[in-house]
Amino acid sequence: MTGSAEHASRGLRRAAFLAGLALLGSAVGAQAQAVTEEEIFEALAPRPLSRSLSLTVRSDAGSEGRAFLDTLRNRTSFSQAEREQLAAAAAERPSIDLDVPFAYNSATIGRTALPVVKMLGATLARPQLASSIILIVGHTDAKGSDRVNQLLSERRAEAVKQYIVQNYGVPAGNLVAVGYGKSRLKDPANPLAPANRRVTAVNMSAVKSAARE
Repeated sequence: MTGSAEHASRGLRRAAFLAGLALLGSAVGAQAQAVTEEEIFEALAPRPLSRSLSLTVRSDAGSEGRAFLDTLRNRTSFSQAEREQLAAAAAERPSIDLDVPFAYNSATIGRTALPVVKMLGATLARPQLASSIILIVGHTDAKGSDRVNQLLSERRAEAVKQYIVQNYGVPAGNLVAVGYGKSRLKDPANPLAPANRRVTAVNMSAVKSAARE
């Protein structure tokens, strides 16, 4: 192969590589915007309850459950026992799993992650959710130690919380940020997959309806 032909070949390979990167970036951006604001709202918004169920819910969430949540407000770290108790309570509440594509080992809300965080913020600023206590849950992929991933997931949840508080006027006390490290993988078959680096939002002031299950 002549020098000019080899140079041209390298140029073609580089162009193909850059095109592949651009395509990958577009795919990541599309994934980040796959969910809509209305879908987030529908997943988290409280639903009308029957009188008997409403009384039960107020008794549960308004006393012991609410008291527990109040102890978690404005904190950035929780004990394992508190996280387990919170997870058990969250399982009975309406939630949505959001693909917030954090970069590896980062809690920075980057360009591809920002659209989803903005939609979540706009949703939580709606009047229907103004009095709700929302759990912001951070997750990581499986690479690294338990401790490193636990701290990283907490930082991710806190980053989302602070962005929403600062840009959408949601009271900080209404958002509880918690992390679960790599203990709850979205894609356990691919523990290092970017899909595992995500955030879940849970409306702790509402009860999951049968239609949402």
